[in-house]
Amino acid sequence: MAGVLTLTPATSPFPWAAAAIATYTGKASLNFDTAAQGVTLEIDGSKITAEDEIVQTLAKAGGLADDSAKTAAYFALAKTLPTVTAFPEITAALDSLDDHLAYRTFLVGHDITAADWIVWGALKGSVKIVGLLKNNKHPHLLRWFTHLESLESTQSVIAGLSEAKSAKARSNKTAASFALGLQNAKEGEVVTRFPPEPSGYLHIGHAKAAMLNQYFAKMYKGKMIIRFDDTNPTKERTEFEETILEDLALLDVHGDKITHTSDYFDQLYEYALQMIKTGKAYADNTPQEQMRKERFDGIASQHRDDSIEDNLKHFAEMTSGSDEGTKWCLRAKLSVDNPNKALRDPVIYRTNLLPHHRTGSKWKVYPTYDFACPIVDSLEGVTHALRTNEYRDRNPQYHWMIEALGLRPVNIWDFSRLNFIYTLLSKRKLHWFVDTGLVRGWDDPRFPTVRGVRRRGLTVEALRQFMLAQGPSQAIVSLEWDSLWTLNKKVIDPIAPRFWALSKANIVPATIKGGPEKPEVKSVPKHKKNPEVGEKQTVYSSQIFLEQEDALSFDDQEEVTLMDWGNAIVRSKTVNDAGVVTSVELELHLEGDFRKTKKKITWLPQPTEEHTLVDVTLLDHDYLITKKKLEENDDVKDFVTPVTEFREDAVADANVRALKKGDIIQFERKGYYICDGAAPDGRLEFIHIPDGRAASIASKAAPQTGTATPAEGGKKGASVSVSAPAPAAVSDTPVDTMYKVAKVYGEGELETPADTKMYKVKNVYDA
Repeated sequence: MAGVLTLTPATSPFPWAAAAIATYTGKASLNFDTAAQGVTLEIDGSKITAEDEIVQTLAKAGGLADDSAKTAAYFALAKTLPTVTAFPEITAALDSLDDHLAYRTFLVGHDITAADWIVWGALKGSVKIVGLLKNNKHPHLLRWFTHLESLESTQSVIAGLSEAKSAKARSNKTAASFALGLQNAKEGEVVTRFPPEPSGYLHIGHAKAAMLNQYFAKMYKGKMIIRFDDTNPTKERTEFEETILEDLALLDVHGDKITHTSDYFDQLYEYALQMIKTGKAYADNTPQEQMRKERFDGIASQHRDDSIEDNLKHFAEMTSGSDEGTKWCLRAKLSVDNPNKALRDPVIYRTNLLPHHRTGSKWKVYPTYDFACPIVDSLEGVTHALRTNEYRDRNPQYHWMIEALGLRPVNIWDFSRLNFIYTLLSKRKLHWFVDTGLVRGWDDPRFPTVRGVRRRGLTVEALRQFMLAQGPSQAIVSLEWDSLWTLNKKVIDPIAPRFWALSKANIVPATIKGGPEKPEVKSVPKHKKNPEVGEKQTVYSSQIFLEQEDALSFDDQEEVTLMDWGNAIVRSKTVNDAGVVTSVELELHLEGDFRKTKKKITWLPQPTEEHTLVDVTLLDHDYLITKKKLEENDDVKDFVTPVTEFREDAVADANVRALKKGDIIQFERKGYYICDGAAPDGRLEFIHIPDGRAASIASKAAPQTGTATPAEGGKKGASVSVSAPAPAAVSDTPVDTMYKVAKVYGEGELETPADTKMYKVKNVYDA
């Protein structure tokens, strides 16, 4: 019965003897487990953890002859060698083994035995010994050692260990920053939460928070709550809850439970009354602007010391939604002049007469996020609240609310907010782009929303790897997009089927001498390196199309390679007065070597009734703004990129007809694309997916003045005038602020005499 040898790639020294004899005898399979302790063999219902016993057991099970009295001595030597540190002692042991093997193939007898494997494993596990063997001072021992290592079974162990270490390194690279984990976390007890406000669509910044919450919940075998923070009836709508859940599904994020802050409105109201009654909250009718100034200047409100009775009366007015009540708010009594302004008596309840999308007109007062969040976190059993570090100043406030009400404490774990260059994450500014018609909607591929980046071809796997790689970094920086798109390319490249598309602009008809008389159809792989992607039908014809750019590059009699066909020689090409190639004639030269041609050309057969081509539109996009990072005082209207969408009419091979919206492909020699479905005119549209290279992610905007017109399908009649900043005047004279000093070698020509044995000759450039 075959056993299982479980071992960890991190063990030092690695149990080479046990692993090698397991594969050599075939009596145990290897199981690399990073969580394993040491080495364990499970075979025939027994469990063995000592390596020497494992080797003996597997040797016996594998029928290795080993009845020599010397075997025990070699096992003892193998146990001693790893503990020897002095070079003279190591050298003496190696000399003895070398002498013994001078006239022997193996240590004991004429075949490999347990003695060979136990000693080989001890030598292999010592860096010092392997280094000494490379000095060639022990030729017989080295011959024996190399032979055992070169066996196919041993090589499989080495390869398996290398792969296990690589997998662990990839895992560590992805989650290296999380090595410390969450503070005070216990497996099976961790509860995290993702609390979006149902007032818009999720963007890539929200994606990081959602993915981190799910990551830690799974890491500790805990739970994640999706809680809608619906405390502001002015902004929130039920449809946004639905779209947020759809966005999370696009990210493969699924909560164990879905809740709403509004589920706790009754309890939150009671806690607010408790705060008033314990003197930890007061009602205030200070006008908003004045309150903001007083908080900034550290001035106490005139109502800060009102009686509990007065505060309860005013809070009751707020609750009723009366005219008087709408003038008041409820503030927590933390501090007047704390250096941390977030602690200066924050507002915890305010009046809002609009009906709530879930509770209707029941309530006229609603808690603020700063009040509701810590309380609901505690009530729902959240153990760890993950927040971006923009909330760090509010963390003491969060803890104060919980302590003031005597609730169960919650751990806070903060991380940096995700920002990208040339990218807006402000809901207000994104709304402006939608409202002015500069984009088609919240799923526009130019938008940083989850829907937008997914529509542009960003995969969940790449996004997850990227988010986790950021770790708990506290640095607030604007990241480049290249790393994310490079990760994405690694995900899609092995599985994206390959097709061809040619630009229709001045497309060139070409005749192939030696081509088939009638069009022929052959099956070729959609992905040359991955046959599992499937096959496509390619039509071969004597009449084909080439792109203008390729035809222009052809030299007379040049040999080129027609991809998926073979080599052909350019016999002639016709160029009109405008320098446009109008036709090309090629002659097949299939015996030619494609490795020797400089140009590998995509082509398409000219359409017939039986074999048609597909009209498609290729789309590429630019950033919406021309400035890498907008400052607080910047007006987004001043930095709108005039043109952000580029359309190219093209024709593609008939295989693309089978594609559906969301399929990711590669148009060879053009790049990766995601099928965006059919446009109203029936043409398939394909959106270009950046691949991380500089050219694909660089801003395409040039300094210019123009009008940013609404996207097709956006609001008609809405246009925004945008102007690029005028270039600064440039002087031809360089500005030099250095002091004028005389040259140390003088103004004349410097002579540099050299003593050489060369003949002196006149300079040919001298007059």
